[in-house]
Amino acid sequence: MGSYVKSIDKNHLVEIGLEGFYGESMPEKKQFNPGYQVGTDFISNNQVSEIDFATIHLYPDQWVSSADEAAREAFVDKWVQVHIQDSNDILRKPILISEFGKSSKSSGYTVDKRNSYFRKLYDFIYNSSSNGGPCAGGIFWQLMVQGMDGYHDGYEVIFGETPSTTANVITQQSERLSMLK
Repeated sequence: MGSYVKSIDKNHLVEIGLEGFYGESMPEKKQFNPGYQVGTDFISNNQVSEIDFATIHLYPDQWVSSADEAAREAFVDKWVQVHIQDSNDILRKPILISEFGKSSKSSGYTVDKRNSYFRKLYDFIYNSSSNGGPCAGGIFWQLMVQGMDGYHDGYEVIFGETPSTTANVITQQSERLSMLK
């Protein structure tokens, strides 16, 4: 499919949109998966030459729901670090954390916890980018406007309903990244 897309449009970057699960191409890396297997393979799928950059998603409240907060944080740290390293050393391609969020439907959820989680991921992104690493961006799931109630999945950020602290966290990250040249 990558070849086909590139054959009709050479001016846009192509990516797959994978969560980042490891598969059979490097079975030793399956240890980093969140405890269950799905049919994707982060390494082999992203080695396709027409794929321009890699992506990962990150939903620890769903993926490791039975773990305590410390174990979830350890999972997040390892998940991001190993994918950034593999993007640099194996794939030799940029990587984006293309979906992440903290669900308001999870036990113990607060806006402060979501903001802290966003900051943590934004710090990984900034540190990689500022040091010439492959990770240079992240996209939280999902920004909505008021009145989209039928689309709420718990991960939505609605600036009109959310304390401005979340907007501040996002703004600060944008400003930090824009200073990098």
